[in-house]
Amino acid sequence: MYVLGISAYYHDSAAALLRDGRIVAAAQEERFTRVKHDFSFPANAVEYCLGQAGITVDELDYVAFYDKPFLKFERILETYLSCPGRGIKSFLQAIPMWLKQKLFLGETIKRELGYEGKIIFPEHHESHVASAFYPSPFQDAAVLTVDGVGEWACTTVTDGSGNAIEMLYEQHFPHSLGLLYSAFTYFTGFRVNSGEYKMMGLAPYGEPVYVERIYDNLLDLKEDGSFRLNLDYFDFLVGLKMTNEKFARLFDGPERKPETEITRREMNIARSAQVVTEEIMLRLARFAHRETGRKNLCLAGGVALNCVANGRILSEGPFENVWIQPASGDAGGALGAALYIWHRYLDKPRVADGVRDSQYGSYLGPEYSESEVTAYLESNNYPYSRLGDAEMPGRVAELLDSEKVVGLFQGKMEFGPRALGARSIIGDARSPKMQRIMNLKIKFRESFRPFAPSVLAEDVGEYFGIDSASPYMLITADVREDKLVNGGGQGGAEGLARVNEVRSVVPAITHVDNSARIQTVDGLSNKPYYEIIRAFKQRTGCPVIINTSFNVRGEPIVMSPEDAYRCFMRTNMDYLVLGNVILDKTEQPEWPEKDDWKESIVPD
Repeated sequence: MYVLGISAYYHDSAAALLRDGRIVAAAQEERFTRVKHDFSFPANAVEYCLGQAGITVDELDYVAFYDKPFLKFERILETYLSCPGRGIKSFLQAIPMWLKQKLFLGETIKRELGYEGKIIFPEHHESHVASAFYPSPFQDAAVLTVDGVGEWACTTVTDGSGNAIEMLYEQHFPHSLGLLYSAFTYFTGFRVNSGEYKMMGLAPYGEPVYVERIYDNLLDLKEDGSFRLNLDYFDFLVGLKMTNEKFARLFDGPERKPETEITRREMNIARSAQVVTEEIMLRLARFAHRETGRKNLCLAGGVALNCVANGRILSEGPFENVWIQPASGDAGGALGAALYIWHRYLDKPRVADGVRDSQYGSYLGPEYSESEVTAYLESNNYPYSRLGDAEMPGRVAELLDSEKVVGLFQGKMEFGPRALGARSIIGDARSPKMQRIMNLKIKFRESFRPFAPSVLAEDVGEYFGIDSASPYMLITADVREDKLVNGGGQGGAEGLARVNEVRSVVPAITHVDNSARIQTVDGLSNKPYYEIIRAFKQRTGCPVIINTSFNVRGEPIVMSPEDAYRCFMRTNMDYLVLGNVILDKTEQPEWPEKDDWKESIVPD
């Protein structure tokens, strides 16, 4: 039996396919179209999923869409009606798409797919809950979902056991932690639904000087994590902005314009917003534990991508184990919708082994054979060499040890926003200059942005204050004190200049607060990547390397060999590894494209 899940028309469209309840494939539409956060119907992702299963649309038993459009439309209409005389401009912008596509999604889906079967519409947070609980390794768990807004719900607490999920609590729009965080993202000059992780990365540079101002003016927070926003300060109800003039007066002036200088004020605002977010998430986690009595917690929704909050929940919360859906945002809703149909609508049983999840490392996207790779390279006369399975890890380790930057392209593409060693750019975490090189010369992005470490799972406790697996790069932990140098970077630098301080033996992945967003790598889900890191450890004694996504700022992660080669040639990467094929930049023909392509980069 085949169930196809779809998310579309808001942001991060995606498709996922189940065969008899097992995940066959999942991918985001942006990877195919090369439009970051593409929200269009995921026609290419659907075609890929069907191709992976070797079936046609006619062989689908069910299609699931990740929310209920009529219920969402009801919320939008009620919101506009509650603010008479305001928001007419945004209303007139929104209505045409609703009348053309969103309101009659059943017909739209049938038309786009050429499908005549049954379509099911779980609620938005039901899809999030299903995406978090059903692939998790837990037979029973509390489930916490937190995002901007679905239909009405912004936060839910659910009890999961076997194949049953019982929603115990909902917090409704407009009192949304996701929207509060996005309001600060907008105010600090970053793009909503895209730049939230930038604000999270900026936060350690600041001080939490605005925390009391936030509590005193913006929200009434209760002990259980519930809260009410003071809507006098926000414009997102019916306006075209997230915040208003009253918000600006509260935070000492107007919002920062994108791409302008980041000042101490923005650093302090980011830190303050992050502190408040972490406190709310911790209270919600404790509430979920009290309500369910479970020892395990599952997380999903866009706020579950806040790895700093996740790290605190793991270290300070009452749960023994935490599992986070790697595609926590709307893309993961496609997978959750399909799983909801299988386990709830069809009442199919579920058995978890308590150890490994059923998401296969989230390596669920397209892969390319060596013959496909070499055919592309040879058709364009791009010189390459080939190494055997046993030779490649040592060669890549040698390159990293000599401070070369390597584009790594192997196996199935990752599902979700994190590169996990299949579509990654890797470097030497011991290099004090590597963060700056990779930010400014490879990624073309802000210098303050931290990089994540990939570490051998068996060695994570030697370098970081964590003793559990973090395979999806969604948990932050401190670098161990015995790995810090120079007092942990107390060199007297101010502001963003602190990025250049050497604060540990792995400075390229140590953030200014001596933390790191960790990916643990074992030999089961991605053996080639594991072997590279293991070879690096054998060569250098260090089991940690830099891992960042294989893309430049404003573009999606690469999907195909063509995407990878283009990114390789546009940047200052030194080597490109495509499976067992390796390319040296110095041997490549001159790239015909000039640097003016950088002017078209859309800020992310």
